[in-house]
Amino acid sequence: MFSSSPSQFALNRRVFLNRCAGSLGPLALAHLAAGESAHASHSSVNKNHPLAAREGHHPARAKSVICLFQNGGPSQMDLFDPKPVLARYDGQPYPGELEAHFEKEVGNVLASPFGFSPAGESGMELSEILPHTSGIVDQITLVRSMKTLSVDHEQALHAVHTGRVLAGHPVWGSWVVYGLGTERLDVPAYVVLTDPGGLPIDGITNWSSAYLPAIYQGTTFGAGKSPVLNLDRPADVSAAARRNQLELLAGFNEAHLARHPDRTELAAQITNYELAARMQTSVPAVLDISRETKATQRMYGLDKPETEDYGRRCLLARRLVEQGVRFVQVYMHSQPWDTHSKNAASLRKLTARTDQPSAALVTDLAQRGLLDSTIVLWTGEFGRLPVSQKMDGRDHNRRAFSLWMAGGGFRSGYVHGATDEFGYEAVEDVVNVYDLHATLLHNLGLDHRHLRFPHAGRQERLTDADVTGARVVRELLA
Repeated sequence: MFSSSPSQFALNRRVFLNRCAGSLGPLALAHLAAGESAHASHSSVNKNHPLAAREGHHPARAKSVICLFQNGGPSQMDLFDPKPVLARYDGQPYPGELEAHFEKEVGNVLASPFGFSPAGESGMELSEILPHTSGIVDQITLVRSMKTLSVDHEQALHAVHTGRVLAGHPVWGSWVVYGLGTERLDVPAYVVLTDPGGLPIDGITNWSSAYLPAIYQGTTFGAGKSPVLNLDRPADVSAAARRNQLELLAGFNEAHLARHPDRTELAAQITNYELAARMQTSVPAVLDISRETKATQRMYGLDKPETEDYGRRCLLARRLVEQGVRFVQVYMHSQPWDTHSKNAASLRKLTARTDQPSAALVTDLAQRGLLDSTIVLWTGEFGRLPVSQKMDGRDHNRRAFSLWMAGGGFRSGYVHGATDEFGYEAVEDVVNVYDLHATLLHNLGLDHRHLRFPHAGRQERLTDADVTGARVVRELLA
């Protein structure tokens, strides 16, 4: 178990160079030449390697994470948090004060057009447009009392990813890999599965390691049948020629790094070259979903055009954690859940696209015995208001939103917290985004108070615990 001492836990750049640089090229070459096993045991990894597997501060309930991020802010009162009072006040002025992002566009109370009904043995109530998620309610923890720090998209994205509203801090995926390392060095420790339509709002900032060494940032895999471009060796280049190329490149890179030892981006780039070489033999098999049974592919919705893309990425996420990847994020293009207009119609399309694959992921992990060791998190950056905007839309709401988690030490079939009768404000058992981070880290075996990195004269932490008072929400734990 690593010490909570920041001097011992920090990665020293010169130490990284001295201990690791000499092995970067040769490791990749040896892998290509000798055909090492794709599933490299961490026991064979130099313990000083920045990605070597590490013990946490306490026994862990989970060892990996899949985050299904819903860009834009899903509407809690239309999906997870039934509010009958909205129907009684529908079309009438809201009886109170509201904080809105677009203050001049605040309309009257807007009822949800969707019915809610209890599901499972737990009786958890979900919207009628979430039939597949309703089928897994006895395996999830639903939090209805989330709060965040900003009503602005970019700042709220920073908050839910980094714990701060200002840009320039590491995302929680980077903190997890920094704290725990990885189980194998022939696949990335932190993988981001992007949408075929493009990147989410704020792009690569959503998986940036910021001032943590660059090796801890997310590695993007694209959509479609070739998630990693240029992975295969060109047909006209022999294995011997490729080894010679890598040997020459390794020599140049190591000499350049020796002249610039404080450039973590350069060190990370060299390590990524090494990783890329190993990936040529390991990753194609990991990403080959044709190896899955037809029944599994249908479960994820790969046989239907509306669910094929999101289902493919959810299935890839399962295959990645199955093969030892520590942290996987699945994103959508732009911010589709930002329903300022046509709220109902947009939600129908979005849930038709995501509901079945999201539920299939939980079911599949459970069937394979992986759910207990994997945290699945379904969340956006904030929620929506109980009043109309542009007649049939909803504006941003930082004071209340809903999310769910499954596996990895979280309670099953449990609803936590509550909002007021309109769904505007979280009022019971409130969970702030920094509490969420503290709790997620806890189940991974990391103490948010001691996971830290020296930067600009401070011991930085994901939760900034001295300022926020972040806490582990133990009511969420199994």
